[in-house]
Formats: sequence, structure tokens, C-alpha cells
Amino acid sequence: MPFSVLSKLITTVVLSLAVFSLTGCQIDSQDTSQLEQIQKRGVLRVGTLNNQLSYYIGPDGPTGLEYELADRFAESIGVSLEIKPAYRLSGLFPALEAGQVDVVAAGISQSPERLTQFRSGPAYYYVSQQVVYQNGTNRPRNLAQLSESDAPVYVVDGSHFESTLNQLADTHPDINVISSDADTYDLLRQVSTGDIQFTVANSVDLSLAQRVYPNLSIAFDLTEDKPITWYTNKSDDEGLYALMIEFFGQLKQSGELAQLEEKYLGHISQFDYVDTRAFVRAIDSTLPKWEPLFKKHAGEFDWRLIAAVAYQESHWNPSAKSPTGVRGMMMLTLPTAKSVGVTNRLDPEQSIEGGVKYLRQMVKRIPDSIAEHEKTWFALASYNVGFGHMMDARRLTKAQGGNPDLWSDVKERLPLLRQKKYYSQTRYGFARGDEAMNYVENIRRYYQSIIGHVDKTPANEEEIDLDNIQVIQPLVPAQSEAVGTENAPIELGDEVSAATTNEASATK
Repeated sequence: MPFSVLSKLITTVVLSLAVFSLTGCQIDSQDTSQLEQIQKRGVLRVGTLNNQLSYYIGPDGPTGLEYELADRFAESIGVSLEIKPAYRLSGLFPALEAGQVDVVAAGISQSPERLTQFRSGPAYYYVSQQVVYQNGTNRPRNLAQLSESDAPVYVVDGSHFESTLNQLADTHPDINVISSDADTYDLLRQVSTGDIQFTVANSVDLSLAQRVYPNLSIAFDLTEDKPITWYTNKSDDEGLYALMIEFFGQLKQSGELAQLEEKYLGHISQFDYVDTRAFVRAIDSTLPKWEPLFKKHAGEFDWRLIAAVAYQESHWNPSAKSPTGVRGMMMLTLPTAKSVGVTNRLDPEQSIEGGVKYLRQMVKRIPDSIAEHEKTWFALASYNVGFGHMMDARRLTKAQGGNPDLWSDVKERLPLLRQKKYYSQTRYGFARGDEAMNYVENIRRYYQSIIGHVDKTPANEEEIDLDNIQVIQPLVPAQSEAVGTENAPIELGDEVSAATTNEASATK
């Protein structure tokens, strides 16, 4: 499904601001009690989920879409960020209701029940709810067939999926819904292994999970697209809420929201079952042999990224050869090998070390106007098609009104370098730009698969920059009756307080 939020987000922000204008709400000291408490405390406490989209500890420290958004929001109101990660959805809303977090930001869509108790912020992307089954088993194509299957549908307890199915109970009473204290990824894994037959997940979570469990398939869409939003407690205090609306509006206007969307969601729209299944098998059977070399020579890069590049190049075959003369694990040309000191391209260690050196050279050539986390994608495009052709694509992007510093804009123009009416206007002429685009996007997908498959838990302590991360005791469990969570204990993991984390990134 497309992940563009342009038209829907603009509408949401404009309408929200219009409401504030009509009602006369002002951001002043008389209406900002919650905001004043946060500013006095000097910390914004954000509850989120510990998973590969919202928040996790990467090789450079905390990262994830919700983490980066929360970090920017905290900076915008002049405070530091304190992440309070939960491992179960049931832990988040009781913590919000009890005042242990100020905001819940966890990729959660709106539901009528939540909106009666909590206030939602502006939408920043949209997802549909999908019934998921294991590829190769009987597929229900609608609710009637799901009812006839007699197999239970497992959903996360207290989730919007449970709410949706409960609403459908009047018209489809035979659907057997079982609430589970597992999280979405646990249930998706159980469908993959055949332990359960059906679950419900949102479209983004399923797309990410398919990189790890390629036999997961969509049975049918349960809902239309629904907005993903942040949540705060309902109150007469409009200060924090008003600033949240202003923040998302400015993020959209500046293009930062599009950059973050591309960084975390831009590579997941395409899914190749056969290729992904083969890759996941190779992660188990082949990667362990070469992992030490990737870690040894990755340098400033995430070793999993270098492993993804190597798989794209040679499928981790150190003896790989091409009719065009490229060879080895990283498929180096002879001139490139000589330029980085490789004397034997078929030696896997030399090839990996040389490939990293060459990628490093490419990254250094990328203009500083490009965000650090996106320089890698431009460098990889250069690695494949040549630096000059990549710069041609940037110039073409600018000429067509796009942003030459955004990978999401430039990758759309790379395929145009095959067409004469475009390449005739460029400095370096014809290029197989479509191959370069696919090359980079494949690497991004392989990289995501390795992250999800190899690192299902946060990184080891020695991989974390402890100067920027303070580990605090978990929250004391509280008793609360939030939506769908009667007296549920708060299951929050270690909190992370990060005052200086602007440089955190999943892909440096």
C-alpha cells in the first residue's frame, strides 16, 4: 500500500488549526499546566513500544520512527526526551492514564474506544488492518469465510484489532476471537510457524514482519486506511496539544516528515516471496560463517548493512564471478580493487575490507546538503551506477521540481536515465538507473531483514554509547482501568533518558 501522507496530513493539520482559531484557543501561560509541568521537569516522558519500527537500540544508540519524532518534539519545546519503552501494548495506556508518561507514541491507529478516553494528535501516516494467514494454507477471502473456518483469530489484548472484531460480532457472531497477551510480532511469528492459523496486524507491521517471516500473507483487508496518531490524556489543558499540532505541521512543511517516512517505510512496499524466503534461509545457513568478517571491517557502518550489500552483490559467495569482470564477495572491478589495496578479489576478507573502503570513499563524496542517514543510499547508488550518473539524477530531480537532497525524490528519477529525452540533457548520458534504484532498495530490504532476524532483542550493552544513554529502573506497576485493560499491570521495560541523541540513526 502507498505510504504517502501528503494530502491527508495537510487536511488534518489545516482542520485542526482551524478549530483552534475558531474556538479562540491560545498557547499562553494560563492554559499550559501540563506543558508547564513538563518544562519545569525538563523532560518529556514518551511511552512507546520496543520493536523495529517504533523504538529499539541500534548500533549508534536509540532509533526508530517514533523515537526520532519524539526526540524532535522534545527539542522543539526545549526539554530532553525520556523514552519509556513497553514490551506489550497493555502497558501503554494505563501508564498514560496514571500520569507516568505524557504522550503515547507507538504507531497506534485510532479506535472509537480510545477516542472516548484519550486525545489523539494529527495523523502522520495511515495503515489498514489485515487478516494474516500462512502462505500455502487455506485462505479466507472475507469475513464469512473466516467465520466458516472455525479457526480462532488471535489478537493482541486491548488492541484496536480486538475492538474492530468486537464491532463486527453483531454481523459475524461465529468468528472466534481470542485475546492474547502476546504482542503483534509474537502473533505474526506464531502464524508463520503454524502454531496459530490467523491473526490481525496493521499493514506496516505485516510488511516489516514479512522480511523476517516471508510465508506470512494477507488474507483480506479488515478495514480501510486508518490514521496513526500520538495520544495524550483528555483535559482542559490545550498547551501541549496545540504545540503537538504545530510541530507536525512544521515537520510536514519542512519535508522532515517525508524524510523520516522514507527512512523507515520507503523500502517496504515491494515484497518478493521467493527472494525473501531464500534470503532468510541464507541468514541462518550462510551468514554466521561471514558475520565475524563483516563485524571486523564494517568500521563506522553497521555490519548488518555491509552484510546486506554483500548479499546483493554475491549472495555471500566469495568465489562469485561475472562476465563483466567483477569478482568476489563484494564483486569489485579490477580498477576498484587496486584503488583500495585489494590484491586478491576472491579472498573474502580482502573483498569485504576493500568494499567497505570503497563505500567509505563514496560516502565522503556525497554533498553535505544531504542528511547523514541518507548519504548511505546515495553512496550505494553511486557504488552501482557511478557517481556522475547519480549526480545527473540529482540535477534531473531539481529540474523537475523535486528535492535533490532526498533519496525518495531522486530514486524516482534514476530510471529516467535510460530514456533518451532525459539522458540527452545530462552530463554523463545513458545509465541503467532503474538497476541502481532496485539495487539500493534491495539492500535496504535485506538490511531490515537482518535487523529483524538476527537482532530480535535490543543490542548488547557493549554496542551502546553509554555516554548518551542512562538506564533507569522500570516504572512501578500501577493499577488502572484503561480501555481494554482491566487492572492491567504496566509492563514497561528499562527507561532511556537521552538529552543528546540527535545523532542517533539506524543507518549510518
